[in-house]
Formats: sequence, C-alpha cells, structure tokens
Amino acid sequence: MTKPDSPSVENGSKQAPESFYIKITPDGPYLVYGNPPIDQEIILPNEEGSSWVYQRGKHFDSSASPVALCRCGHSKHKPFCDGSHKMAKDWDSKETASHRPLLEEVEELEGPSMILADNEKYCAFARFCDAYGRVWNLVQRAASEEEREIVRHEVGHCPSGRLVLWDKKTEKIFEPPFEPSIGIIEDPGIKVSGPIWVKGGIRIEGTDGRSYEIRNRVTLCRCGQSSNKPFCDGTHASMHFHDDIPLEDSGEKR
Repeated sequence: MTKPDSPSVENGSKQAPESFYIKITPDGPYLVYGNPPIDQEIILPNEEGSSWVYQRGKHFDSSASPVALCRCGHSKHKPFCDGSHKMAKDWDSKETASHRPLLEEVEELEGPSMILADNEKYCAFARFCDAYGRVWNLVQRAASEEEREIVRHEVGHCPSGRLVLWDKKTEKIFEPPFEPSIGIIEDPGIKVSGPIWVKGGIRIEGTDGRSYEIRNRVTLCRCGQSSNKPFCDGTHASMHFHDDIPLEDSGEKR
C-alpha cells in the first residue's frame, strides 16, 4: 500500500479505512485497493420519468489486488482495463481537476430549514435533482417534513456529491451512510453508461502522489472525455458513451 499523504476530508464525510484507496496511474487505469465490492448501479425513474432510485445489477469480481478499472473508455472488457489505453489516440489522460475542497467553490441556496450548496463543475448528469420540481426550487420552499424528505432524497442520490445539504437548526450535514464500495452507473433512461461511483470516503490518489479531498460520494470519469479529470463532468451523456455490459436485475432498489 502506498503511504498516504494527509488529504482533507469534506465536512460531513468520513474517511474509509486506509486499506481502501484508488491510485490513478499515468496514462493508464484506476487501480482499486482494499477489495471494495463493485456492482452495477442502474438508474430507474419515478412515475414522472425522472431519475429516482438505483437498482443494483451485475456484481463484478473485486478479489484481485489491485483491481484495474478502465478510465480511457476504450476497453473491450469494461469496467476493467484491458490495455486498450495504449492504443487510444483520442484520449488525454491528464488530470485537470482542482485539489481545492468542493465546498470552497459552491453556490448556496437557503430555505426555511435547510441550506443547499452546489458545485456544478462536478455534475455527473444523473438528474435526480430534477424530480418533483427540481431540488433548487424545492429547498427554498420546503417547510413540511414531506418536502424536506424529498430534498434529502434528491441530494442523497446525487452520485457525484456536487450537492451538499445541511440543516439550519442543527448545522448538521446530511450524507447517506455509505460503506466503502464502487458502483458502475448505468443510465438506461438516456441510453448511456455513466461514471464510476466511489462511495464511503475512499481516498483517491492522483498520478503525482497527491490525494484529492476525501468525500462520501465521488464520481470518476470512465468515458475518457471529461474536462474535469479524474472526475466526471457529464460528458458521457453528450457523447452517448455505452459500455455494452448487459443490465442485470438483482431486485434490490435503493
């Protein structure tokens, strides 16, 4: 295991045990250490057609140490790396994301009982924020517990963590209680494959040895075309990225 630096931990998040971490390799894959479970996470809609829940699908073998996950978008064995990055001419592997804490560059919206912080550059285009009137509108008027629960649901299902919510009275940040794990997001609603969803405070180490801010929810680019690498910026949707992995129904919705 590489010796970690002392990365910052986002307020409201908790760092996973040190055995769990991801190392970004120069011009190569993500190396995942600690054997976290890796599963398909399939976005399913509500009755209005908006993203609403995840359905767990295919389980991937994570017994190797480390597991190499594709980040160029060209592997024929997705989500795993098969060496295709060596021949990928349209892939720029350079990391361009800031190491600054996400909450330093947010816009805030204040409602009767909650405050919503939003850092749009981390948007993974999962669209949970659009249901039932859009979360930016909802938080500014949410007065009842039913309305507050809808806001918490939409924010908590945002895989990238671009949306951060806290209670004005208790000043406590709301975060879903994730264990260290990896999701491979599939978005059949728009017929694309989404990013790698890193959950539970897993440390992500860049090619220069510096760790990014540790957060409870992070999405990593796997189409190879994000302009905010290593993080997803939603480009997979506009380029119609598809990994050709069959969708499996575990029956488990969250």
